[in-house]
Amino acid sequence: MTHSVLLDTSFFIRLLNENDKLHHNALGYFKYFLENDIVLKCSTISVAEYCVGGHFDELPWKNLQVLPFNVNHGIRAGEFARIVFTHKGRLQLDDRNIIPNDSKLFAQADSDKSVTHFVTSDQKSKSIYNILKEYIDPHFEIIDINMPYHETYGIIDFGI
Repeated sequence: MTHSVLLDTSFFIRLLNENDKLHHNALGYFKYFLENDIVLKCSTISVAEYCVGGHFDELPWKNLQVLPFNVNHGIRAGEFARIVFTHKGRLQLDDRNIIPNDSKLFAQADSDKSVTHFVTSDQKSKSIYNILKEYIDPHFEIIDINMPYHETYGIIDFGI
C-alpha cells in the first residue's frame, strides 16, 4: 500500500506564504514528502477553507491528489463530531465552525487506509485529535509542522 499524508488547510497557508513564520517548516515537509515518494492528499474540505482567503490555482496541484468527501467519510465524521461536541468544554473553544471540518478531515484520514499522518500547524486541531484518541483509535497520527521535519524524522538538516 502506498504511504500518504493528508495536508490540512493550515499547512497550505504556511507553505504558500513566504512571510509566515512556519513557511520554512512547511516547505521542508513538502520537499521531504516529495523526495520520499509520500503521496500528498488534499481534501475538498481544505480546498473550500483555503479558497476563503486564497485562490484555487495557488495550490500545488501537480503534486496533490484530491480526496473528495464521500458518504463513508460523512458517517465517520458524525461519530467523531459526537465525541468532540460531547467534550467540547475541555477544548476551551468558542462555538467554532471549524470543529465540524476538523471532524470531517479526521474522518477522511481515518477512512483512507493509505493515510498515515494528518499534517497541520493548528494546535486546536491537535486538541480535538487528542480527545478523539481517548475514545477511539484513529489509524493516523498528527504531524505538527511547528516542529521542523528533520526533528520529526530524526535526520540532519543540511538546509533547504
